[in-house]
Amino acid sequence: MKKNFLILCLLVICNLSNAQNQDEFAIRNAMNDQLNAWNRGNIDLFMQTYWQDDSLLFVSNTKPVYGWQKTLQHYKQAYPDTATMGKLTFNLLQLKQISPVYFFVMGEWHLKRNHGDAGGYFTLLFRKIDDRLLIIVDHTS
Repeated sequence: MKKNFLILCLLVICNLSNAQNQDEFAIRNAMNDQLNAWNRGNIDLFMQTYWQDDSLLFVSNTKPVYGWQKTLQHYKQAYPDTATMGKLTFNLLQLKQISPVYFFVMGEWHLKRNHGDAGGYFTLLFRKIDDRLLIIVDHTS
């Protein structure tokens, strides 16, 4: 009886660990998709990783922006062309599951541009919505 219980516990732990690894892989994949979209100059595709809802929160050096459409407009105003967008790279410093449906991500970003590079840090809150992991909060500075 103890042996069966132990095997069952190990299977549950392995399944939970595997699910977490799959979620972390999905987040890394989504961020890689964002990176590729940005570097192709496609802000619309870049924004597909964000929650398409009025509750999305984006915070940068300006005032907070609420909503997917307003965040898209912010990006398009701040980066009107591929020269301004430059080439993006980032380094994930932390990816941590904080609940069954929430993940915290912290990293640094860098834009290589002809007219002056830019860079900083970001913190993201991902939430699992309809089996997709989406950014619901983005604080980039």
